[in-house]
Amino acid sequence: MRSQHGPRVAVVGAGLGGLALARVLQLHGRSVTVLEREPARGARPQGGSLDIHPDTGQTALRAAGLLDRFRALSRPEGQEWRRVDPVTALPLPGPGHDEEGQREPGDSPEIDRGQLRGLLLESLTEGTVRWDSAVTGATPLGDGTWRLHLADGGTEDADLVVGADGAWSRLRPALSDAVPGYTGVTFVETGLDDCDIRHPALARTVGAGTLLAASDGKALLAQRNGDGHIRVYAAFRAPRDWRSAAGVRADDAAAVRARLLKHFDGWDEGLLRLLRENDSGFVDRPVFVLPVPHTWEHVPGITLLGDAAHLMPPVGLGANLAMLDGADLAHALVREPGVAEAVRAYEDRMLPRSARAARECLDTLDHLIPPTDS
Repeated sequence: MRSQHGPRVAVVGAGLGGLALARVLQLHGRSVTVLEREPARGARPQGGSLDIHPDTGQTALRAAGLLDRFRALSRPEGQEWRRVDPVTALPLPGPGHDEEGQREPGDSPEIDRGQLRGLLLESLTEGTVRWDSAVTGATPLGDGTWRLHLADGGTEDADLVVGADGAWSRLRPALSDAVPGYTGVTFVETGLDDCDIRHPALARTVGAGTLLAASDGKALLAQRNGDGHIRVYAAFRAPRDWRSAAGVRADDAAAVRARLLKHFDGWDEGLLRLLRENDSGFVDRPVFVLPVPHTWEHVPGITLLGDAAHLMPPVGLGANLAMLDGADLAHALVREPGVAEAVRAYEDRMLPRSARAARECLDTLDHLIPPTDS
């Protein structure tokens, strides 16, 4: 049965998209529960900095009543994007960049993902997020409702379950047989702490936002975060098990560094210092994507949003779209007469939009790291 506050909505995953959905529903007086496998809010780092776009992420934050608070936390200067020559480190002009290699200004200020998630979490009614509640699967109950199964043996019934649980969603199999596939591109992440104090020369090289050098199917990116940290990514095409193929142990940071420096041999020494002087280890971030387009036939009482629905390369659209998905679904649930109508209206809007964005992201990735046969 429905509660007095509308249909029972259970969101699986307390990422940006799931939290945006919960916030907008609560603004409209609707009840919602968010089930999250992490044991607590600060259980793990939340990743780097995000540029929040006016027509997607900012639209969602406006719907959530959080746009002004976002702007107070955001870093407009973080929009700075500098492209440099890999060998000389001199600025490279190009489409959308001026003669100093800087991207033309826009209105997509940066914010650390953890800050943005915290903003959304703090906007929710206490107890909305149930931590340490890992969902292992879902079963239809035959009347359009679903039962979620939890790792601790418990269950949760809902009129609508929403898979906001990321790339390896436990709910996606109820709608689609699709699984993420490896693109052939790996980002190896490392970082520099207290960059302005401990690494002032590198801090000046990176600037206020993001630095990019790319050539011959590989790239170095450095991204300033809001806490004085610089995230560094070495990106290239390689087998999924590239460390094993190179004879490098996963826990041998010195060997990984040596291998990366060899891979980027001949590049400007100032750029290579981003790899030589890192303060943290090296973590592989292989790029997986869902098929494009990823669609499914409507199934009563269940849907997906964010990476669970449209996993795409991490080139600036995924988090924005996840939040917009959440806001759009919430509005549909408020506007439409029933859950089925709301989910159909949401999917009719979200699926074509995400397919266009996924193609764009794949094209961007191929432009940045061209396939070897191109």
